[in-house]
Amino acid sequence: MPVDATQQRTLVRYMQLSLAAAVATIALKSLAAVITGSVGFLSDALESGVNLVAALVALWALRVAARPPDTAHDFGHGKAEYLSAAVEGTMIFVAAIAIVWTSVGRLIEPEALEQPGIGLALSTGASAINLVVGLALLRAGGRHRSITLVADGKHLLTDVMTSVGVIVGIALVAITGWDRLDPIVALLVALNILWTGYGLLRRSVSGILDAALPPEDVAEIERTLAWYRQERGIEFHAVRTRESGRQRFIYLHVLVPGEWTVRQGHFVAEEVKADLADVLPGAVTFAHVEPVDDPDSYHDDELEEPFVPPPAGSG
Repeated sequence: MPVDATQQRTLVRYMQLSLAAAVATIALKSLAAVITGSVGFLSDALESGVNLVAALVALWALRVAARPPDTAHDFGHGKAEYLSAAVEGTMIFVAAIAIVWTSVGRLIEPEALEQPGIGLALSTGASAINLVVGLALLRAGGRHRSITLVADGKHLLTDVMTSVGVIVGIALVAITGWDRLDPIVALLVALNILWTGYGLLRRSVSGILDAALPPEDVAEIERTLAWYRQERGIEFHAVRTRESGRQRFIYLHVLVPGEWTVRQGHFVAEEVKADLADVLPGAVTFAHVEPVDDPDSYHDDELEEPFVPPPAGSG
């Protein structure tokens, strides 16, 4: 399926925005960690470092996914986006381990924080940047069906939530003087981003394993085919779907009267494909035409529940 050039440029610009946000927040959070000596701020800076690496991988994935099909990749390169989400999820796990390692040491030997007010101001500014960019990425990812943008947007919003936790924790340390609260907050941050990493990895693995289209897309397909059944007397079976990043694929068998010519069957199949492309823009449909009155048409060993032909004279 060809990738829309305008859409591709839009997605790349969003990822470039994510890169800029990652650089800015790393600088702010690292400065906060250096000034205060807080392991909580350090953990927040490490997560932003993951954001930067993930954004670089995501930008690469978007460019690869936009490549047209070639002799080695008949169905395009859409799954590169799932690879990006998997890398991002893995990087989150790495960051969490680093945070836990640092936090345990500080929990055993706590240290007093210095100038927490400055650190809180810097971290708040970084969180505001991530909030704005994260929401923008989520909206754009949903609009353009890009798991790469959605994954990066969720990661940034997770970063915001963990930053808020760190800010509250550091503020409480400054108020109460209980220094061990700093590494405790960092450990909670680690647990939170581990959960986010797990979610990203689960979704990327599902996509790599050729998951079916979302229920709302399948419902659109069923509504289209139902019209043909009711108005045209055309039957279908072996309807299957899969998604590959922004790409959507539909496979189905079109059952037509046995006395029809090849041309008639072909025209109907093309109509079905065009109508499916209308309800699911950009979707690629593969249609196999079969005679409705031939029992062999209903054999499909790949399906768990083979289609049962309608009674004679029912349609």
